[in-house]
Amino acid sequence: MPYYSVNGTDIYYSMRGKGPALIFTHGASWNHEQWVNQVKYFSKGYKVIVWDLRGHGYSSLPQGRVGHSSFSRDLIALLDHLQVEKAILCGHSLGGHISLQTAVKYPDRVEKLILIGTPFTNRFNLWEKFSLPLSRLWLQVLSMKRIGKMKGKKQSTLNPNNRFYIESATAMIPKQEWKRVWQAVIQMESRDDLKKISCPTLLLCGDQDRMMLRQQKIMVDEIPKSKFILIKDAQHGTNLDQSDAVNESIIQFIE
Repeated sequence: MPYYSVNGTDIYYSMRGKGPALIFTHGASWNHEQWVNQVKYFSKGYKVIVWDLRGHGYSSLPQGRVGHSSFSRDLIALLDHLQVEKAILCGHSLGGHISLQTAVKYPDRVEKLILIGTPFTNRFNLWEKFSLPLSRLWLQVLSMKRIGKMKGKKQSTLNPNNRFYIESATAMIPKQEWKRVWQAVIQMESRDDLKKISCPTLLLCGDQDRMMLRQQKIMVDEIPKSKFILIKDAQHGTNLDQSDAVNESIIQFIE
């Protein structure tokens, strides 16, 4: 398995195809296997790179506090390791937020930006502010296997094949490591940075991804060169539910 080391962390990645670099970053508690259909489709004309965030999948997590800015630093370190000067970034949920923050902090390294079901804050409204301490409570009483089963059931209504992947990806993460990762995730905040994104940006969201849909109007209004496409018959795992529609939307945007 290919790895690179950054700040005491061994990060797993995989690369396939030749052409412009296109990097996919997965959502929270998932891993690089989220992008199987995208790798197959885009590697015909692009250098497709997928990776596991620190504390996810096959990547390690060093001891101590996890800083929320470490995710975007890891992404830039991956570009450096692969000697990629500039790339198209595509991320889902947490992976989208990481890609967004990378475009803000390192604008010269990002050609275009694709955000799928992506938040810019975890405190958008009263419900989200209430749910954050509730999520920490769940972590105290539930195993990662149980959390995976809950997530898998919720996100497989439209595509039953999602269930096994989500359950197994979540169960791979040791609970004590996930507690530290999640603490960093919920501290991520980009509300004041949306106007700073200078590259062309595509926003995709499933029509049944109700929590993320709430933030999309603000994002498309605030991000200067952005457009929004609603993906029909899709939940939060939009690229899993409707991979063809997502692939077609992306290819039209980047070519």
